Amino acid sequence: MSRPPEEAIALELTSRADAHPGDFLLQFGSLLSAYQYLPLYRLFRKYVREGARVLDWGAGNGHFSYYLQRSGYHASGYSLLDGAYLRWLPDPEYAFLRGDEREPVVLPYADQSFDAVASVGVLEHVRETGGTEAGSLAEIARVLRPGGVFACYHFPNRSSWIDWAARRFPGKHHHEFRFTRADIESLTAGAGLRLMEAGRYGLLPRNFGKILPGSLRRSRALAVAWDRLDSTLAVPFSALCQNYRFVAVKPDRPASSGGRTDRNAVKSSTS
Repeated sequence: MSRPPEEAIALELTSRADAHPGDFLLQFGSLLSAYQYLPLYRLFRKYVREGARVLDWGAGNGHFSYYLQRSGYHASGYSLLDGAYLRWLPDPEYAFLRGDEREPVVLPYADQSFDAVASVGVLEHVRETGGTEAGSLAEIARVLRPGGVFACYHFPNRSSWIDWAARRFPGKHHHEFRFTRADIESLTAGAGLRLMEAGRYGLLPRNFGKILPGSLRRSRALAVAWDRLDSTLAVPFSALCQNYRFVAVKPDRPASSGGRTDRNAVKSSTS
């Protein structure tokens, strides 16, 4: 059976968010917001073969685990939260482990357990629970098989205008830790991973979509138009975009360069 299109999965999650508010799928309160994950879905399918064993690291409310299962991956979840989403995943053959807050870095998996690991808005929060980005990436590299893929999405850009504005309003959500392209290169190289692709995205805000009238919250035309405008403006104003996405691979053998990033191996980048 063929995999459903990425758009169809995003629509399924928005429908779930409407029908079951107790699932706290806040990112899918509108199509405008849900469509921010389409580039992630496409990126993941580009680098990770169907049927691969994938760890949803920091699975949160389970939305990416849902995507993984609907896309034909063998998904597992790890989180410091309780995994309440398990009851509505489509495939019950899903291994979930809850982490110990006293061990915020160590992963309870054997070496080389996974073909891919995904971080969707997680890596930037590890210092808040007593860990470090470098320590977490070292553990992720350990549980990846040679040739395995680490995909990171929603990694905050240090010069994001949205985050800059949010920090000036008391109580408004913003990221305590933000990063540069050089940080990404240093972190991946330090973990022995080869950086394949990195770029900034997300110039326009999206979370306001949940307060729109019902017809606009579910408007595909609005979501597509917003995506196109966002992508167009993100080219000249890349430095102000909200997030980075990047993909790194665990080499089949240790790099002879001592772990330094090979800039010529990066397929696309935004500096």
